[in-house]
Amino acid sequence: MKKFIFGNWKMNMLKGDIKKWRDDFLKEYSDKSGKIEVAVFVPFTHISYAKRILSKINVEVGAQNMYFEEKGAFTGEISPLHLKDLKVKRVIIGHSERRKIFKEDDDLLAKKLKKAIEFGFEPVFCVGETLEEREKGEIEKVLEIQIREGFKFLQKEEIKKIIIAYEPVWAIGTGRVATPDEALLAHKFIIEFMENNYGVRVPVLYGGSITPENFDPLISKEEISGGLVGGTSLKGDLFAKLIKIALNYILC
Repeated sequence: MKKFIFGNWKMNMLKGDIKKWRDDFLKEYSDKSGKIEVAVFVPFTHISYAKRILSKINVEVGAQNMYFEEKGAFTGEISPLHLKDLKVKRVIIGHSERRKIFKEDDDLLAKKLKKAIEFGFEPVFCVGETLEEREKGEIEKVLEIQIREGFKFLQKEEIKKIIIAYEPVWAIGTGRVATPDEALLAHKFIIEFMENNYGVRVPVLYGGSITPENFDPLISKEEISGGLVGGTSLKGDLFAKLIKIALNYILC
């Protein structure tokens, strides 16, 4: 099965950093199989430049967010038309930082997801529980609500185009990482929920303090289709090492 290694640069990196990132990446990058999809989701201001710098090394450039309206008086927002204009293919919807810091609720995310599909994007839809929800034993309840609400405007054929990223909020940017067994339980729940309720199997990525040191036992699981990587994706060589690790589970 195909694997996906996606990097979320968040609000980091200047244009001047991207060439060095590419050079460092190429020192470690060795995938010739074409079975691993690689992308980085960069700040809006860098999309065109990053696409130009990374176009020859098979690293796709995506967007970290978009609004559901196409145009109008929405100061500071990014329209799907803008992303289309930049020839963006993938967009992240519902990252935990958008949910928590920018108060994006399930209804808003459902509208964004619907619009992203209408415009032909391949969204990466993020779900995950907080530490408090985990300690209350509400992991499955939280995941179910986020998926049901997020997909409420979508038809089955549209849902097939989505990649889900399971990001336990307590593991994002904290240095903590879910154990392989903890991640596996959540991934199995999401996969079975999708099959039972929508009749589809979509890739489910893991996100949360991934490093080359902890990635192998995660990506070795069939249910974990790849990673949505934060801090480690800012270093080209470390990001490429994740691809190398994932490659072990493509070729065997």
